[in-house]
Amino acid sequence: MEFLGTTQTASYCGPKKSYLFPEPVCTSTTQDSYQSYYLPGYRYLNSWKPSLFYRVSAVPTNSNEQGNMRICAPLRPPTILPSVRSALYARYSPRDWYQANTVQYKGSESCRHWAGRLNDDSLRLMQDKDQLTHQTQDNTGRSLGQRLSDIDFWRSELTYELDRLLTEIRALETAKRRLECAADEAQRPLKVALECLYNREKRMGIDLVHDDVEKNLIQEVDLFKSCQERMRKLAERIDQQLGINRDAQHALERDLSDKNSAHFIDEKCYNLRNTSDSISFYHGVEKIDGTVSVPETWAKFSDDNIRHSQNARANSIKLREETENTLENVSEEMWKQFTDTNLAFTNRIAEIADTKNKLQTHLAKTLQEIFQTENTIMLLERAIMAKECPLKVAQTRLEGRTRRPNVELCRDIPQFKLVNEVFTIDDTLQTLKLRLREAQDTLQLLVLNKARLEHDLSVKANSLFIDKKCMDMRKTFPSTPRLIGYT
Repeated sequence: MEFLGTTQTASYCGPKKSYLFPEPVCTSTTQDSYQSYYLPGYRYLNSWKPSLFYRVSAVPTNSNEQGNMRICAPLRPPTILPSVRSALYARYSPRDWYQANTVQYKGSESCRHWAGRLNDDSLRLMQDKDQLTHQTQDNTGRSLGQRLSDIDFWRSELTYELDRLLTEIRALETAKRRLECAADEAQRPLKVALECLYNREKRMGIDLVHDDVEKNLIQEVDLFKSCQERMRKLAERIDQQLGINRDAQHALERDLSDKNSAHFIDEKCYNLRNTSDSISFYHGVEKIDGTVSVPETWAKFSDDNIRHSQNARANSIKLREETENTLENVSEEMWKQFTDTNLAFTNRIAEIADTKNKLQTHLAKTLQEIFQTENTIMLLERAIMAKECPLKVAQTRLEGRTRRPNVELCRDIPQFKLVNEVFTIDDTLQTLKLRLREAQDTLQLLVLNKARLEHDLSVKANSLFIDKKCMDMRKTFPSTPRLIGYT
């Protein structure tokens, strides 16, 4: 079926889209067959319309027809009957078509122009690089000839300094091992002191006191950690110095090895020519910067390596002397603090034992007082029960006299006596009950005091047990030779 008003072979009738002009999109009744397109050079695309534009005035009769008119195929224009052929309009004008072709011509000419310039520049570039290559080859050959005569002198200097440096490295490693052994030996008494502190944290109540024992234990822990830290820091300094020494050693060995290799390589490179058989292509090697030094800096490099090695040896000697002094001082300080802590433990154990005996005496007296108070409470309760029957009699008499008839209800002397008797007995009961409550409160206080004394006795017994256990753990201590690093 052929669309009316357009040719079936037109580019916009097929399934393929044009790369220059976009597909028409249905927008409204007046734009069902029209869509704005993009051309280079146009700034206002929405305001531009082709010269051949006819307004279609078709009013739908119902909602179904109106909905159908807004539905358009995505790839092909709608079928137009011959009766509305006069309402068609052209998608693009001839002016647009000529203008698009002109843009294509200008783009093609621009590409050919730049391609011609690139070819000319490439020929000039090849000539310049060929001349630069020959000049660089000549300069390199002359510099290689100047370097070969200076390498042998530095070989002997580097070898002599390397031997002396290796001897100093071995001596410094021995000093480092002594520091590490001394730090390890201090670890066991440090663990004992820490365990004593942890065990003393199990004390209860008021016995969790910051006493002389705890102060000495804290000082001991701090001292051991400080001594270990001093030895570790000194060992780290030695390790750093060993690293410096090994760097100097590596620099000397590398310099010596480099000079041996450089002599062989430079001599081989100096004898290479363009007609040699051993030459080949190594793509990218021209990007490597090989000019890292000049003859003056090259000679200074070896001299600096030797001076660096000499300074490293001098610093190593100072560190070994400092190591000896540190080990002796640390050993004396740890022994002194260990003795002071043991003396504080002995005094504290004696003090706790004395306090425990006094608490036991007070507990016995409290138990005796509790027994007497309980007897008093029992007597007060009996006295209160003895007053209940007289009170009942007096109240019964008063109640019986309330049933007297008429004028016989007289407030006579017996009436006054009975009322007075009831008040007296009631006051006596209140006094006895008050005293009973006081006695019961006193008994509660005594019982509470007894519980406190028993709790304090258990606390003291626990503290005494812990301190004695700590003293049993502190019976041994590393000897002086071990503390200064000798195993």
